[in-house]
Amino acid sequence: MLLKEATTCWRAEPADRAAVFIDMEDYFAAVKSSMSKARRSIHLLGWAFDPNTAFEPQEGCAPPDDDRIAEFLKALVRERPDLDVKLLCWKAALPIAATQKLYPQRANGDFADSSVRFAVDDALPSGASHHQKVVVIDDVVAFCGGCDFGPDRWDTCDHVDDDPRRLPAPEAKTCFDARHEVMGVVDGAAAAAFGDLFRERWRRATGEVLAAPTAKLRSDPWPAGVAPQFQDVRVGLSRSGAAWRAWPQVRENETLYLASIAAATSCIYMENQYFTAPVIAEALAQRLAEPDGPEIILVSTAHSPSYFDQMTMDRTRSMFIKRLREADKHGRFQIYSPVTSLGHTIIVHAKLAIIDDVLLRIGSSNMNNRSLGFDSECDLSIEPKGATRTASRAAIRAIRTRLIAHWLGCEDQEFEATVKSAGGIGPAIEALRARGLCRLRPIPQLSLKPLAALIATFHIGDPAGPVDCWRPWSRRTRLKAEMAKSVAALKAAGLDHVKPRISPKTV
Repeated sequence: MLLKEATTCWRAEPADRAAVFIDMEDYFAAVKSSMSKARRSIHLLGWAFDPNTAFEPQEGCAPPDDDRIAEFLKALVRERPDLDVKLLCWKAALPIAATQKLYPQRANGDFADSSVRFAVDDALPSGASHHQKVVVIDDVVAFCGGCDFGPDRWDTCDHVDDDPRRLPAPEAKTCFDARHEVMGVVDGAAAAAFGDLFRERWRRATGEVLAAPTAKLRSDPWPAGVAPQFQDVRVGLSRSGAAWRAWPQVRENETLYLASIAAATSCIYMENQYFTAPVIAEALAQRLAEPDGPEIILVSTAHSPSYFDQMTMDRTRSMFIKRLREADKHGRFQIYSPVTSLGHTIIVHAKLAIIDDVLLRIGSSNMNNRSLGFDSECDLSIEPKGATRTASRAAIRAIRTRLIAHWLGCEDQEFEATVKSAGGIGPAIEALRARGLCRLRPIPQLSLKPLAALIATFHIGDPAGPVDCWRPWSRRTRLKAEMAKSVAALKAAGLDHVKPRISPKTV
């Protein structure tokens, strides 16, 4: 078992049903359906929130008011006065809030004429952000992943060039970029655990203590039309967060990454916005050095959307790639960026990891330093168990196949057949690319000029915690110390397969 409470996860609870949404057309429809069925509560945690987000964007016209999330929620509480709707989002620093049209500061006005409660979360050390993305309905159904509510988040699995439904407004000339997100949904005790997470975060941010529900509901807010891909599985809830006042540091996300990377036997498949964390690079490099280790397939954006991230994260990613290519003595490592059919960049905002067919992980945590122990993060993991283990493992494989096939632009069956004939995931991708399915492109390792090398060496813009947030010269020492603590925690929990070698060349 990879999910161990108090080490690799905060809580591990059963779920009768679980499903995964690839890209946000289906997720927005599903979360709207679940919200419309709410009888007790709708609780939302987010990094960003745009009240004008449309669940179902329309071509050539503005969406009706009842399809915009703020108006939709206000209509619900008018119809059901006892419905408790609370939204908690990060109180973004002004430079970042400005890119969000100051919604964190203005959103209260959107709900001023209703009983919807909107609060901002600044219960964090200076420089950290609240980055969890969770929606909990009645403590019975919960969604978790990498997607906030914003008009630029919506896209289909086809990632169509110039899709008019991605226009910011009907009169706009330029669409939002194609974008890839992944979300998960669970029910049962696992969903109730996400409810507890919300209440703990709300108390920390506002000081208000919310009681957990005790009465059972007869209604079922599971989203209409969503067939569970998993039944009777174990669901882990893993967090990250810096020490702040009375709250201790939490690094469950990091320890789960280390444990699962060490446990992989055949394939590690990861999608992430950033690949910069030295502890992850070192853990992956150790597996690549083994003669019979797993394949490692990474998918990320060709380049970050913002200039700041291009200067910081993209440069540091080159050192991450260099470390893995140096370790890849047996030809098992690939890193790709996806493009549209016309060759335009697709923003990979998903935070996903699939370990063989034994762990599926979806959440908010990027693979950078701050997501592993500075920002507040929350990841959901599905681990097969019991009588449904065989079916659950098959479902994990099917989701991995669908993800890669949707990148390449082929049918799932074609990709599966190519895996069998080519002898692996990476060789199959390369075989299909050679046939002209080249929407996955290798990410090159950049040569770094002196300034870029300095940024990458000291991880400028990517602190490990409050201690080094404003002292980048101490960051490498801090990273080594955090790695040592995480490995010690894993050994103490009985995960003896983790190799406690803390000598990362990337630090």
